[in-house]
Amino acid sequence: MEEILAGAAAHGGLSMANGRRVHVVGAGMAGLAAALQLSLAGESVILYEGANFAGGRCRSFQDRELGCLIDNGNHLVLSGNVAIQDYLFLTNARATMSGPGAAIFPFLDLASGERWTVKMNEGRIPWWIFNKNRRIAGTTPLDYLSALRVMTSSSTDRVADRLDTKSLFYKRFWEPLVIGALNTEAETSSAKLLANIFMQSFGAGGRACHPLIPKQGLSESFVHPCLEVLKQKNVEIKYSHRLGEIKIVRGAVRELQFNRDKVDVAPKDWVVLALPAWVTKALLPKVTTPLEFRSIINAHYRVDGVDPGLGFIGLLGGIAEWAFIRNGVVSATVSCAERYSSYPVRDLATSIWHDLAQLCRLDPEKVPPRRIFKEQYATFAATPEQNMLRPSAYTGWSNLALAGEWTDTGLPSTIEGAIRSGFKAAQLVMRWTD
Repeated sequence: MEEILAGAAAHGGLSMANGRRVHVVGAGMAGLAAALQLSLAGESVILYEGANFAGGRCRSFQDRELGCLIDNGNHLVLSGNVAIQDYLFLTNARATMSGPGAAIFPFLDLASGERWTVKMNEGRIPWWIFNKNRRIAGTTPLDYLSALRVMTSSSTDRVADRLDTKSLFYKRFWEPLVIGALNTEAETSSAKLLANIFMQSFGAGGRACHPLIPKQGLSESFVHPCLEVLKQKNVEIKYSHRLGEIKIVRGAVRELQFNRDKVDVAPKDWVVLALPAWVTKALLPKVTTPLEFRSIINAHYRVDGVDPGLGFIGLLGGIAEWAFIRNGVVSATVSCAERYSSYPVRDLATSIWHDLAQLCRLDPEKVPPRRIFKEQYATFAATPEQNMLRPSAYTGWSNLALAGEWTDTGLPSTIEGAIRSGFKAAQLVMRWTD
């Protein structure tokens, strides 16, 4: 970390001497990460955001209907997410996260009623799989050898090509990981992306798998602390600035046309475009981007008096994959929500509650106050074909860098991927000193 910042500071000194300004468009996690690293390196940064708030799909807000703070989505962060760890360190936000301090993952099989907790040891050698009280219920040590088939996947392999999707081990380990992390069905999802996720989590040992959850909300951990640092670094943030057109002259961006005003881009200035894939494609038709997307549903129920336990639990055999309990709210995440597109929202809310009521041992017929959010284009479809369409940070235009979890990060659409992309775009700018 110190070496990265020292190098960035050196480049920042050069850019300030040149009078350069960096225009970061988009204040989601990718844009915030880019603006953070650039400003800490001494760059002069302006951050533009089309909405009247920062954070994009990673934020929390006070919900009037439920009368409490809720997240617009649920995210389980791991200690091995190195970009997230760096981001939290740079924004002084590490203390806003909580967790068990060990690699512990509770599960409930809604169909059978079985409950178990996976307890990994800290090192890379997975001794825990030889203890039936620490491994997944109903599995044997030999089942875990299927990881070798995943780790040797090619860029064109699909998960269903590498794993037995009918096995108990798949249903209790691989499927929750595939659906939750890749947000894409196993029949079409990329085995290579699954391998990358696995190698940076379970494959790296328990030390990389400590769960981390915001104590209050996503904004309180990932957005507000960053905005405070940006404020200290004199970064100007312009909300309600939606980019409508980019003017490129002789291979360089020279003008940004927003809904409110026009911004001239000086010859030495840079632009970091940290917008969704479909918006970027509309602005820059020549850029290749993923073209298929998957949705996510997040349901929040106001339920007081429920023991939060670890704060999260994996659900099998139901509609939702993960449940989160915090501050009187029980939330559920339904990944790859296209599977339930035929369900009316009211019926889906009731069905999800039946799963959560079984988890919390409450009356399934008494559905509490609730809010449901569906993000239609939550992630790109993590298929081999769509993965190959992801562009790098460098676009070929001399002063334009791309950021976003949909760019080529080697990971599926995650907070970790978004932050990595922002850091990568910032480092590209800082290396370019001419």
